[in-house]
Amino acid sequence: MKKHKEDEESARRCIVTGESGSKAALIRFVLDPEGRVVPDLAGRLPGRGLWVSASREAVARAVARGLFARAAKASARADEGLADLVEHLLARRAADALGLARKAGALVAGFEKVTTAIEKGRIAGLIEARDGAEDGRRKLEQRLRVAKELGILGDVPVLSPLWADEMGLALGRGNVIHAALIQGGMQAKVLADLARLERYGRKDRPENARSGPRGATGEWVIEGPE
Repeated sequence: MKKHKEDEESARRCIVTGESGSKAALIRFVLDPEGRVVPDLAGRLPGRGLWVSASREAVARAVARGLFARAAKASARADEGLADLVEHLLARRAADALGLARKAGALVAGFEKVTTAIEKGRIAGLIEARDGAEDGRRKLEQRLRVAKELGILGDVPVLSPLWADEMGLALGRGNVIHAALIQGGMQAKVLADLARLERYGRKDRPENARSGPRGATGEWVIEGPE
């Protein structure tokens, strides 16, 4: 009975859909002293929380329909770019999580290193750049299937929440297409931050903004064979 009560207390209701869900499935917003709607991804800011399903569409609908003011029963100013701001903040958290994993030795990058980690049964998640070539991704996913059939690995999530230049910046190198999170104590938090961004959804980039630093030959720097 106590566990059921705790579950109810941890659930929050989306002001857009009216549906209840866990905190991890929603995004908390609060009003600042001037009545502006502010995202609170960490859930630590003071004030009454206004919860929205963790999707770009839901946040955009909350802004367009004035649902923050209705839920708060007070004047609330939500910028038209709020959905974009939330995406930016989620992307920064996901990139920071990758960076911390790298510093802790819990992440490898590059096609060959990821392949080796799969063959050794060490990975907790495969991370693919959103703008990476499909061929390289298919090859690594095939290796995951083989590793599962051989009993080397169980089900391994494949996530693509970040662009190649975002992954590269987080890992302190040129564009990164393939990365793998190594099994260990950091995997739950890192995978949660990456999955949250992927569920939220991302706005497409213009073609000329999808690649990062150029190499010495003028070609875009791509990590690993595709």
